[in-house]
Amino acid sequence: MADKAFITSEILKWARESANISLEDGAKKAEVSPERLETWENGSDYPTIRQAKLLAKGYRRPFSLFFLPDIPKDFQPLQDYRRDDSKKLDTASIFIIRDIQEKQNWISDLFEETGEDPLDFVGKFSINDNPETVARDILNTLKINPSDYSKRPISEWIEKAESAGIFISRTSYLHSRLVLDRDLIQGFAIADKYAPFIFINTKNWDAPQLFTLVHELAHIWIAKSGISNEIDIDYSEKPKSKFHPVELFCNQVAANALMPKELVVQMGGEAYNSSKNVYKQAKELGISSFALLVRFLNLNLISNNNYQILKNEAQEDFEKFLAKEEERKLKQKKKDSGPDAYLLRLNKNSKLFTRIVMDSFNNGTISPSIASNLLNTQINKFQKFEKLLA
Repeated sequence: MADKAFITSEILKWARESANISLEDGAKKAEVSPERLETWENGSDYPTIRQAKLLAKGYRRPFSLFFLPDIPKDFQPLQDYRRDDSKKLDTASIFIIRDIQEKQNWISDLFEETGEDPLDFVGKFSINDNPETVARDILNTLKINPSDYSKRPISEWIEKAESAGIFISRTSYLHSRLVLDRDLIQGFAIADKYAPFIFINTKNWDAPQLFTLVHELAHIWIAKSGISNEIDIDYSEKPKSKFHPVELFCNQVAANALMPKELVVQMGGEAYNSSKNVYKQAKELGISSFALLVRFLNLNLISNNNYQILKNEAQEDFEKFLAKEEERKLKQKKKDSGPDAYLLRLNKNSKLFTRIVMDSFNNGTISPSIASNLLNTQINKFQKFEKLLA
């Protein structure tokens, strides 16, 4: 008879519920019936060691945690700045938040212990400040000029944000069965003085990702950690009262940083005399036509009537773009197996975070097991990251 794992039943139940996993789905992970799992959760029976390990893996918790006498203090949930009527976060969202919190907690403790200086831009402003002032400070701090990008706008923003000490994580999934829903979570920020972290859901294409990134940077600048969705929205169709004031403020900051007033005004009337010209200008700035149209409207450069006409045209163009993208992806899928798995993992970990963990491992500061756990990669595969970081 297989050895029993004499776990704490309350912790087993807590681990499942804190991951938003149903009793039925939890039972599948242990390859038993829901009724059997329920007996483990109420303490009338115990799983085998193998079954308990399967649950630990499925709930993304250390196996040893199940044997603690009491429910441990978990990471504090991030402030939810999403709309009040937003759906409850699913398991994939909860797991990615927990994964980033673990990374952020480790790097913040490391920097504090080694005497790193806190970053002065974290919490430099508040929601009571002028969004334009905050946007200008972000641009100056990161040394970014939206009228003169040297590479793809989103690539430049990520590179310069990480150079300033902000960790940027980007992914759309945890594994093939746990894919992130962009309607649930577009991004989140952890506004820490030593190691601010930003996460971006890559389910979206580049333009909304960039707007999300700068929106989350605004969260860092006003020290408001939290989860966001429905970023880069048209408030003419949804009343502002439905959105959290912090989200409205961070959207204003993002609009001012990505589309500075003086730059937009200098474009002249030709920029908005057709949807094609709007798209051309938007592409150069790395944003969507819709974001630029809203900016034109808010700066009173176009009338509401012209805005609606151009928006409808842009929607038609966008649908054609999506169709072409799907076609391109299908062709790419037939040609190769898709993006490099280690590049995807590098982006998920954050390039800056990966480099620091590998340096700490190479100089003997942290053990192989900790390094492997932090990067979700076996030690003998670290050279894959080294080539990508070179």
